[in-house]
Amino acid sequence: MLQFEELMLTLRNMAPDLDDLKEALGYDKLTQEVAELEKQAAAPDFWDDMENSQKVLRKTSALKSKLGAFDALYTKYEDAMTLVELGNEEGELELLDEATAEVEAIRKTLEELRLTTLLTGEYDANNAILTFHAGAGGTEAQDWAEMLYRMYIRWSERHGFKVKTIDYLDGDEAGLKSASILIEGTNAYGYLKCEMGVHRLVRISPFDSSGRRHTSFASLEVMPEIADDVEVEIRPEDLHIDTYRSSGAGGQHINKTDSAVRITHIPTGIVCACQNERSQVQNKAMAMKMLKSKLMEIKERENLEKIEDIKGVQKEIAWGSQIRSYVFMPYTLAKDHRTGYEMGNINAVMDGDLDGFINAYLKAQSLNALGSFE
Repeated sequence: MLQFEELMLTLRNMAPDLDDLKEALGYDKLTQEVAELEKQAAAPDFWDDMENSQKVLRKTSALKSKLGAFDALYTKYEDAMTLVELGNEEGELELLDEATAEVEAIRKTLEELRLTTLLTGEYDANNAILTFHAGAGGTEAQDWAEMLYRMYIRWSERHGFKVKTIDYLDGDEAGLKSASILIEGTNAYGYLKCEMGVHRLVRISPFDSSGRRHTSFASLEVMPEIADDVEVEIRPEDLHIDTYRSSGAGGQHINKTDSAVRITHIPTGIVCACQNERSQVQNKAMAMKMLKSKLMEIKERENLEKIEDIKGVQKEIAWGSQIRSYVFMPYTLAKDHRTGYEMGNINAVMDGDLDGFINAYLKAQSLNALGSFE
């Protein structure tokens, strides 16, 4: 039947892409590496060095996850081909909808796995720490910062990632002045690192009784969460630690004790705060983890003096520095100024539909690395 033959042709055309993906992943090399790591783990003295054993187990798990994702895709491909061939031979139209859905799911997964092969940075597989800051403009900018906060939480939920609020400072009348969240999931940092920068909003302000159009700015900083066993030298004398009373949404502990912690790393000026854990000790531990994450990348880049190495190019949260604009009026459009990718459904974007922007950036970076992206 024509419909099944078209699906069969689509699947056959995917076969070279699957082979390319397998090669890009270095499937055979990864399989060999997993075998070697498992051999290490089976050694009698493996647990003598606890730090090394944890590293080996984490690496083994990460590599198995990559291999497992490809194996699952290939199995789906073979099952879909069998289903299409059966439907074609038997002329069973009732299988057409199921087969069409399977082929589309394979196409989508193939594209997603292609993109994961671009995530080759040392920390790309890590969890991500996102920090939001409202720009100048008072309530309007603070409301925009909260809208971004919600947008990335919704994106995380779409991908099955876990979100944990670390710090939240309420705005004067609405929104937020600053906030930090931890997004837990494989490749969270790899996907979200491209979102770091200034985001611009154009809309009719709900806080302006005259109904005038306003432009607002907010910035997003994205950091990888660094594992506890990674050693980063932090001298106590380089730290200034403040405790204060928690504010904003929270549990019964909020606003009752000075449990919130703010740590300033004096040599670099990095400030990390946490208020949403249950105790001052836990808040301090999380703030120190955030500080370690920031300092680790500086150390990796061998330039401890320049804070912009870890935080990216620090631009003023204002005109001319934005990576993306979100326009609600006089038309609706979200446009990334680095790749030119745009989307007219602004409500979907604000509801976390960001994959198009992220994928466009990853593809552009890949082409740039090959010297063909201008």
